[in-house]
Amino acid sequence: MDWTERDIPDQGGRVAVVTGATSGLGLETAVELARAGAHVVLTARSPARGQAALDRLRGEVPEATAEVAELDLTRLASVRAFADRLADRHPRLDLLINNAGVMATPLERTADGFELQIGTNHLGHAALTARLLPLLLDVPGSRVVTVSSIGHRAGRIDLADLNWERRTYRRWPAYFASKLANLLFAVELDRRLRAAGAATASLAAHPGGARTHLGRGHGGVAGRLQSVLFPAADFLMQPADRGALPQLRAATDPDLAGGTYLGPGGPGEVRGLPVVVRAKRAAYDEALAARLWDLTATLTRAEFSRL
Repeated sequence: MDWTERDIPDQGGRVAVVTGATSGLGLETAVELARAGAHVVLTARSPARGQAALDRLRGEVPEATAEVAELDLTRLASVRAFADRLADRHPRLDLLINNAGVMATPLERTADGFELQIGTNHLGHAALTARLLPLLLDVPGSRVVTVSSIGHRAGRIDLADLNWERRTYRRWPAYFASKLANLLFAVELDRRLRAAGAATASLAAHPGGARTHLGRGHGGVAGRLQSVLFPAADFLMQPADRGALPQLRAATDPDLAGGTYLGPGGPGEVRGLPVVVRAKRAAYDEALAARLWDLTATLTRAEFSRL
């Protein structure tokens, strides 16, 4: 069966957090969840960009209830502050969409000393998930959706040097590793939720090839080359609203079980409507996932309530 945004069930009464909701996949996801009736919290690093995204959402869905909240995944202090503010405003949370991300950046460090890509894409989201779990665990039908990439297939996790402190930094392998980490985390989170008998499920999704600003505008020769080559390949990509469908289905399709991974159904999972897909074998390695989980908890000082 072809699944589109028209198949999203009524989300009235539900509260959804979408990280990185100022543009691209995150904004498209926020708009469709609001259109289906959810109260959507759009996270943004920049208040101005957040307000612009909220204005666009309200322009497309005038009846929407939505708000913008400041969140910088590169700062654990910001993650803590965001979670505390959200808990003050909302006693429950139905959906957490871990969508924000960076791609193929030059070597940079987060405020807490993490390599930027693993720090933003994985560690920041893991810390956020841990902080928000108390709002999710007892809510029937609640879900955490973590956004990965087909690039995870080229990823390799080096737990001895997760933050690229010993190895020569390479931007694409660092990105691929962060996307494999996303999947390892999503699957391990679901294992632990099921073992705890929680009402929450963890799923994952990837957009295939989607036309967004991700990976463009970085400095250096490699960054300038990406900014030239990516637009040249746009004809191979699908628009952001289509790329958002896998994560929307992962968040709202009641027939999907925890641990499910969604992606486009076309050749190579680059384009097409969302279907259940299979990650590479390493993403389901329970021993590797457990070690990454423990290292993540140590680095972020995250405490996963009741798991």
